[in-house]
Parts: sequence; C-alpha cells; structure tokens
Amino acid sequence: MKQSRLMSLVESVANVIVGYGVAVVTQILIFPIFGLHTTLAQNLKMGAVFTVVSIARSFALRRLFEAIRMRSAK
Repeated sequence: MKQSRLMSLVESVANVIVGYGVAVVTQILIFPIFGLHTTLAQNLKMGAVFTVVSIARSFALRRLFEAIRMRSAK
C-alpha cells in the first residue's frame, strides 16, 4: 500500500513534535555540561529551529524512499 504525501507529512510532524520535547529537555540537561548556559526561552527557540529542519529532512527522506519503493515495484 502506498503512503500519501499528506500522511507522510502527518507522520513526520508527529515524530518531530515528540522529538522537540526530547531535544529541549536534552539541551537543558547537556548544555551546562559543556559550559553552555542558555535560558528556557533560548532552548525553546533553538528547539523550534531544529524542529523545522527535522520535519523537512524527515519528509524528504520518506518521499525518497517511497519513490525508490515505487520504482522497484514496476
């Protein structure tokens, strides 16, 4: 069964929303170990940037693998 582009996007967004929370918590815990001290607002903003990049990456990879799958199915 083929996954639609919309469902690819929905899956990617859901995955990244969960990842956003994990990323922000990880930044809060790990940054001080490396001497980086940021505010919660800064962590949330950085997390947002990484989230947008992650959605685009995830969507592009999903579409690439779907194209490969469809090509090999012919």
